[in-house]
Amino acid sequence: MKELLVISGKGGTGKTSIVGSFAVLADNKVLADCDVDAADLHLLLSPTVRKTNEFRASRQAVLDPARCIGPEECVGPAECVDAGQCSAWAVCAEVCRFEAIGPAGRAGSAARAGLPHIVPRIDPISCEGCGVCARACPHGAISMEEVLSGHWFVSDTAYGPMVHARLGVAQENSGKLVTQVRREARSIAESQSLDYIITDGPPGIGCPVISSMSGVDFALIVTEPTVAGAHDMQRAVELARHFGVKTTVCINKYDLDEAGSEQLEEYCSSQGIQVAGKVPFDEEVVSALVRGVPVVARGSSHHAEGKAAQAIRRLWSSIESELAD
Repeated sequence: MKELLVISGKGGTGKTSIVGSFAVLADNKVLADCDVDAADLHLLLSPTVRKTNEFRASRQAVLDPARCIGPEECVGPAECVDAGQCSAWAVCAEVCRFEAIGPAGRAGSAARAGLPHIVPRIDPISCEGCGVCARACPHGAISMEEVLSGHWFVSDTAYGPMVHARLGVAQENSGKLVTQVRREARSIAESQSLDYIITDGPPGIGCPVISSMSGVDFALIVTEPTVAGAHDMQRAVELARHFGVKTTVCINKYDLDEAGSEQLEEYCSSQGIQVAGKVPFDEEVVSALVRGVPVVARGSSHHAEGKAAQAIRRLWSSIESELAD
């Protein structure tokens, strides 16, 4: 079993379009979408979700108003509504480095709990889940509780099984969710004796990409002949070299700037990296995306064998040969 990771260094280079085409062309594989912050491979492959799983990787501070006595010296006159005037504000607010704990006032949780004093309010958006406030509270009024951060899915597509995920809005730990997606994809590949794991990686070179890259057999970097494309391709190459991952490059829409494409090829040659394929600009790719199908899918269009589709077929043939070595 070989694991192929397709990355780009930046968004918008056509990475997912190429992975969608690989889904059509490759046999005996499982697909994984590790771009959990903005997954879109499902838009091309129209998966039927077979299993939905919750993803919990973050913790958040939660206050129990009944156990909180407010500031140490405050017994709280009922008419006091401005905790900012109190000279002895709660220790949890003092130790919070993210300013996530502030006054709630009598009209807030204290009033609802029937308490005579002011208690703090924890802002769930600002809370980073570090747990310092829970350790500092002398009354055990703060606990750290798991937060539902997103979901991951096991689905069926017309081209084989697929594992994908959706991270919740403003949620963190996308690297851990990527790891979960990869773990499940590997489990499926092993249980079904599949030959390949084909992974649509996240853009950039941050934590989700690192989680996607570590331990893969081969990385395909999709770039484009622009200044941003060249710069971010170089960063992706350096990251792959750091992890010792064998790498090749595809230049997408190469004919829009052939001089820029030549510069990309010269850089790859200087780094000992093969350019596995060059895909020309083709309006049929856009047309296929609008219809929500991979451009190489048979029967999806009478132009399914257009110039871009033919180039992508040659690209997969080159990649398949590399994976076989």
